Amino acid sequence: MRYCRRRTNANHANLLCHGERRRTVSQPSYGANWATNRIVHETRVSSAAMQIVVEDLAKTFRVAERTAGLAGAVRGLVRRKHRDVSALAGVSFSLAAGELVGYIGPNGAGKSTTIKVLAGILVPTSGRVEVAGRVPWRERIEHVRRIGVVFGQRTQLWWDLPVVESLDMLRHIYKVPADAFRTQRDELIELLDLAGILDTPVRQLSLGQRMRADLAASLVHAPEILFLDEPTIGLDAVSKLAVRAFVKRLNRERRVTVILTTHDMDDIEALCDRVIVIDGGAIVSDGTLADLRNTVTRERWLTVDVAGDASEVGDADATVIRREGERVCLAFDPEVVSPAELIRRVTSRHEVRDLFVENPPIETVIARMYQR
Repeated sequence: MRYCRRRTNANHANLLCHGERRRTVSQPSYGANWATNRIVHETRVSSAAMQIVVEDLAKTFRVAERTAGLAGAVRGLVRRKHRDVSALAGVSFSLAAGELVGYIGPNGAGKSTTIKVLAGILVPTSGRVEVAGRVPWRERIEHVRRIGVVFGQRTQLWWDLPVVESLDMLRHIYKVPADAFRTQRDELIELLDLAGILDTPVRQLSLGQRMRADLAASLVHAPEILFLDEPTIGLDAVSKLAVRAFVKRLNRERRVTVILTTHDMDDIEALCDRVIVIDGGAIVSDGTLADLRNTVTRERWLTVDVAGDASEVGDADATVIRREGERVCLAFDPEVVSPAELIRRVTSRHEVRDLFVENPPIETVIARMYQR
C-alpha cells in the first residue's frame, strides 16, 4: 500500500513517500561544482534549450461564499455557494539555466501561485510546465531533489530544534551522502555566517537569522534551481544586504537558476538583469529594467540645491515633483528638453550649489505600471 505523509512544519516541497516505486536518476554533484552550466538568455534560444518552460499556464480556485451573520452560516450549511477565482490566466515565459529573474506584481497578481506550480505544490487547471524536463506535480519526488524553495513567511526548519539539527534532518529527507553533506553544510555556514547560531533553537532566532538559516536549509541538497518568495520581507538593512550578496554570489559563481518574487524593488535593482511583471494573472512585461522603464516612461529627474529659497525654481518644460527648503526636484522628458539645456536654464536664473540627474526610482516606475 502506498503511504505518504508531509512534514507540516516544512515547506510544501518537502514530501516524504514510502512504498512508491522510484526511478533510478543521476544525483546532482555536490561541493564547488554543484550547478548546471549557465546559458545566457536570448530571445532566439529555442524552448528545448530552456531550463524552465511555462506555456499558457492557468489556475482557477473554487472559493466558498456565505453571507454574514448566524442566518448566513445556517444557509451555508444547507446550500453552500461557490465562485471561481482565476489566479493565473495564460501565463507564458521561459528561463535558461543560470538566469536570475525578478518576478514581480501587485498583491494577488499570481506570483506565489506560479511559484507553487513550478515547485510542484499546486496542480494547474491547464497549460504546460516543464522544469529541467520534468513536470513538477507528476514527478514530484525527483523534482524536489533538484530544487530549493524559500517562502519568506514560512520556515522549513523545526521550531524547537537547533539549526544544525534541522539541517541534519533535511540531509536525511533528501538522502544526501554524509561526506557531501558535511562539505556543503560547512560551506553554507561560512557563506551565510551561521556559526554563531547553529546551536540555537529556531524559535529563538531573529527574523534575519532565521532567513539566513532557511536559505541554508534550501540548499543542503545542492539544487539546480532556487525559488525565492519574499526572502527579505521584514528584514533590517544589514540582513537584506547579506541575503542579496549571498543570492548574487550563488547565481554568479555556482550558476544556480533563481526566480525571485518580492515587493522590495531595491532587491530587484540589486540582483536582477531580467524582470517579469505579472498583473491580474497575466504577464504584462518581460525584459530588462531599462526596457521596463522605457515602456512606462521616458521621464528623468533633475534635483537642484540652490542658495536660498527654492520656491521660485521651475521651468516651462519641467514639472515640479517636490520642494524641500533649498532643494527642488524637476521631472522632464529628455525628448522635449535635453538635460544639458534644462541645467543651463536653471543655473542661469538661480545660484546653484549642487545638482544631479537621475532616473525615477524603480518603485515609482512599477507603481505607475500597476496604476495603468
